[in-house]
Amino acid sequence: MKDLLIGVTLGDATGIGPEIVVKSLVDPEVRNQATWLMVGDYRILQQGQEIAGEDLGVEIIKDAEEAQLNSGTVYFIDLQNLSPKDFHLGQLSEISGRVTGETLKYILGLAKNKVVDGVMYGPLNKEALHVGGFHFQDELHFFADLLDCKEGFSEINVMGDLWVTRATSHIPLKNVSDNITKEKLIQRIKFANKTLTEAGITNPKIVVSALNPHAGDGGMMGTEEIDVISPAIATAQEEGINVSGPYPADTLFLRLEKEPFDCLLAMYHDQAQTGMKLLGFNKGVTMSGGLPTTLTTPAHGTAFDIAGENQADPGATKAAINMVVTMASNSSSVGNYTK
Repeated sequence: MKDLLIGVTLGDATGIGPEIVVKSLVDPEVRNQATWLMVGDYRILQQGQEIAGEDLGVEIIKDAEEAQLNSGTVYFIDLQNLSPKDFHLGQLSEISGRVTGETLKYILGLAKNKVVDGVMYGPLNKEALHVGGFHFQDELHFFADLLDCKEGFSEINVMGDLWVTRATSHIPLKNVSDNITKEKLIQRIKFANKTLTEAGITNPKIVVSALNPHAGDGGMMGTEEIDVISPAIATAQEEGINVSGPYPADTLFLRLEKEPFDCLLAMYHDQAQTGMKLLGFNKGVTMSGGLPTTLTTPAHGTAFDIAGENQADPGATKAAINMVVTMASNSSSVGNYTK
């Protein structure tokens, strides 16, 4: 395995992020996979350690250039930008949202310059980011803007052996049909095939969901399957991609038992997320794919209802860490550091 320097943020300080990052990196099986460069406010890390009842034993540095590759070492750059006195746990905070965005900008700057080989960021709160001054459709578009990426990127979720991505994501349901085109679907299928291949899956099997009930019933309940989805699948098949569909969405997850597949391409957000989260909410990972660097995060949110109570399950965060290490290890480009 390559020697890796992986960037880490604590997520929105008002939620469970600091707690579950600490709980994850204190686990030797997780920690010893790479060298870690954590960025944030040290006071927030201390609060997370107090909640979790653990001590990471981080090494504080002033600049990323001080980091040396040594698997299991956790470096910390203290931005001194947020005090626990500035917010209340479990409550949305404009200040915390602004600082979360600024911290992400800092660590993505390191990723852009190939200083870190990937980033695992703690859970975010989209509303807090917005009121904090970061007005993007979602974090994926925020990341793409910071990394100067104009197209070809998409969000993909992973739960165990199942990968899930979407033709459309954070848009109103009434706009979904207008945003599904043959060209976009072909791009999404190619994106899924490339991402899974880079993760080490040979000839990944991709299934595509229908948009309408009963896959449109031959056009009686919508023609998107006939006019758009099926032609896109046919084109991808001609290019050698192992893809099939469109299949009715209400039975797609049941197919996993009899006809396992590697990746589901859904047509809209809840069509994919509902089934995936029922399969294992505390194990899911969200990856921002198609960007110049790999970014992962637990698929759940900030969990305001249990913030500060030492009840948060770190399973999804550990999975997100494992995923960024896997993807960074398979990447052709790594950071600038040497032993």
